[in-house]
Amino acid sequence: MATIQSKDNKTILFNYFKSLSQTPHRLRKRMLATWTPDQELNQVRLRSGADMKRKLKWYDLVALGVGGMLGVGVFVTTGPVARNHSGPSVFISYIITGISALLSSLCYTEFSVQIPVAGGAFSYLRVTFGEFVGYFAGANILMEYVLSNAAVARSFTEYLCSAFGISDPNSWRVEVPGLLQGYNKLDFSAVALVLILTFCLCHSTKESSILNLIMTAFHIVFFGFIIIMGFCNGSVENLVKPTGLTPNGIRGVLDGAAIVYFSYIGYDSVSTLAEEIQNPPVTLPVGIIGSVFIVSGLYCLMALALCVMVPYNQIAEKASYSMAFQRIGWKWAGNIVGAGASLGIVASLLVAMLGQARYLCVIGRARLVPSWLSKVHPSTGTPLNATLFLGLCTASIALFTDLDIVIEIISIGTLLVFYLVANALIYRKYVLTSKNPPFPTLSFLFLITSCAIGFSISWKLEQQWWGLPLFGGIIMVVTAFFQYTVPCLRPPSEWSVPFMPWPAAVSIFLNVFLMTTLKMLSFQRFAIWGLLITLFYVLYGVHSTFEAEEMGMKMAVNEVPNPSIQLTKLEV
Repeated sequence: MATIQSKDNKTILFNYFKSLSQTPHRLRKRMLATWTPDQELNQVRLRSGADMKRKLKWYDLVALGVGGMLGVGVFVTTGPVARNHSGPSVFISYIITGISALLSSLCYTEFSVQIPVAGGAFSYLRVTFGEFVGYFAGANILMEYVLSNAAVARSFTEYLCSAFGISDPNSWRVEVPGLLQGYNKLDFSAVALVLILTFCLCHSTKESSILNLIMTAFHIVFFGFIIIMGFCNGSVENLVKPTGLTPNGIRGVLDGAAIVYFSYIGYDSVSTLAEEIQNPPVTLPVGIIGSVFIVSGLYCLMALALCVMVPYNQIAEKASYSMAFQRIGWKWAGNIVGAGASLGIVASLLVAMLGQARYLCVIGRARLVPSWLSKVHPSTGTPLNATLFLGLCTASIALFTDLDIVIEIISIGTLLVFYLVANALIYRKYVLTSKNPPFPTLSFLFLITSCAIGFSISWKLEQQWWGLPLFGGIIMVVTAFFQYTVPCLRPPSEWSVPFMPWPAAVSIFLNVFLMTTLKMLSFQRFAIWGLLITLFYVLYGVHSTFEAEEMGMKMAVNEVPNPSIQLTKLEV
């Protein structure tokens, strides 16, 4: 028996090394290979076995979007950004980020209506730019979800401490001497929360949605309490003391805007529920755009309330809102805020963990990761394996890693994916190989990105102010010229982004600009991550998809006289 197993292992190893020798050929075949929307909706979805159950309605989607964003943004990023970057003008940072997120949400919405599958940006990019771009975006989305969920889970411990009147957020953590700074405080409360939510999500999406709906309703009432009490007991003078509304200038406001983009991760998880909602063409636009509008307004009011209560240089970086109420002498209110914030963080974690599992499930369907991660449980209708796997990954990171280490790499991953989705929408709408050649559209996308980078460099260099009007003007002229000369031939879908290509072009510009305001360390960490996921694709993903798709097509050709399913390629 042992001899047979040894031979099998040797055969597997031999076949794998043989596959590696064919890597260049397989990369040429697979990197630009795309699927049609119909194939994503039908053929690929069947690989999960059972279908996900369509039980969610529009109000479920709005509540999931609102619940997913609220706990993350206000309670995790507002305090540190106000203290270190934007000052009292942190609400302006939220306005800028809200505009960018709204434009990105419009792009997401049109894609989600056309391709209502659980893969979100991964599926949208795979059907537009090919397998590798879709995989790269999907891997970054998973990275941002896992890291942000771990960071938010650790914030839960901080606010729970303040709910019990404990001022030191590390008092419930176990410090381990010998571990690196930033990784040496073990947070078992965060781990317990992640594992409990993981098991809830394994049981049922609808029941999880009802739980989120209840928590989100209480959460909005609780937000109202903070906003009203903050404005009633604060002072407008705190907005200009001690060094004015923008102590670090417009640069500080924009640096803050790039960091608080972390706050808007929740809305794209709504698009991953496309296979579990009723009437997607109506429900998805209401759920995605409605939740972004509601949350943007609440973010601005909450940020203002915090800065009105306490001068920006006295805002605590940990459990900011609880500490603010304690500073004005309302210790009881600080305890209530701690409890309410903890509830909001639970709601946001629930939605984010819901979304991350569906992303991994669809990536598994594409065979870019092991296919057992794509399986949907027949009785619960949930992606059980993906939920458990990512839950364990999130819990492991939450045990060790401080928020400061991951927050900026989360923002850069989010901005990159939103940038790619905006590019993909323009390409899909304007490039029909039968009528519009791809070159004008690709040239337009290249020029917009190049000008956005030029504008950003001019902004960074400070002395080169002439570049701002130059590159800004070029972007406007090029966009207007493209709109006038390249017809939008794609027939309108049931929901379509208005005034194209302007919303997508502005989204591209804002995402590039906000990315360049992040620290160099973020780009270095992101480069390491990008190298690792590319290596995984070369060593595993491309071979797995080649064998699943190319070999499968050959078998179909041999068995069926006129095969109806064909892979297409992005023609450049």
